[in-house]
Amino acid sequence: MKQKGIGIGCMWYGIGNTGLPNPASAFVEVHSDCSATVLTGCADIGQGSDTTMAQIVAETLGLNFENIFVTSADTGVTPESGATSASRQTYISGNACKKAAEMARDTLLEVASQLLNTEKDKINLESGQAIDTSTKNSVKITEIMAECKKQGILVIGSGSFNPETVPLDPETMEGSPYATYAFATHVAEVEVNTETGELEINRVIAAHDVGKAVNPKQVESQIEGGCVMGASFAALEELKVKDCKIQNPNYSDYLISTTKDVPEIYPLIVEDPEPTGPYGAKGVGEPALIPTAPAVLNGIYNATGLRLKELPITQEKIIEKKIEEGGN
Repeated sequence: MKQKGIGIGCMWYGIGNTGLPNPASAFVEVHSDCSATVLTGCADIGQGSDTTMAQIVAETLGLNFENIFVTSADTGVTPESGATSASRQTYISGNACKKAAEMARDTLLEVASQLLNTEKDKINLESGQAIDTSTKNSVKITEIMAECKKQGILVIGSGSFNPETVPLDPETMEGSPYATYAFATHVAEVEVNTETGELEINRVIAAHDVGKAVNPKQVESQIEGGCVMGASFAALEELKVKDCKIQNPNYSDYLISTTKDVPEIYPLIVEDPEPTGPYGAKGVGEPALIPTAPAVLNGIYNATGLRLKELPITQEKIIEKKIEEGGN
């Protein structure tokens, strides 16, 4: 007999290192052809941080995204940005890149104010132009760069960011270990065959507070990937260790989700801008993984009344729990 259930899993997640120094730095240089180079130690390991850093810099300088070129994690030329871990790079390296771009932007505004004969705080940079908001007069950034060349001015910027944290007191455990937090709620729809113990995860709805989504499509993909990993963690993955040796070191016996195992996933982006984040953004890497398995466990409980507390959830565990609680 198949029974359906719905479960909810919630989480909070501290962005960055726990109560430890957590700095990142970046360099930005604007070129005469209206392009810019970004140097950052932020390693893009597939999460798309190169794209995110380019978008942040493009927004700050008023340049086209396609003209921003990112060099990342090259120890020969890039400054230190810390590890790509703890869902920290969008928030921390993003802030560093924004600060570096703001320094370069200030130089552009200074020279633009000379060309437009106005105060620099009345100028906006957008779409490759400097626009005087009071008169609507404008000058192209290529013209500003030509003037910079005449005056021997390099349009460069450096930026660093280290979020304010307070280490946890070892006795009271009080402190402020993170500058910001991510929050999420997942809802899982499951189906359990109470005769065979077979589990199907049919659907996951995942709502994530990401601050501000710099690149919504990337955020949705990150959430989807986390849900796949969470479902795999819940129902398949089990590292077997005996006498300090891994017993299933191959993918033939360490099972992970395939495309046929993936549930329907509905990512929901919740935007509550983080005041200290770059344009309100914060991390969404690991948070996408965390609530799925608890939601699945709660879904099984809702469907069957069986409270399982050990992962992965195998057919045998469901049947054993049923027998333990007096079922047939």
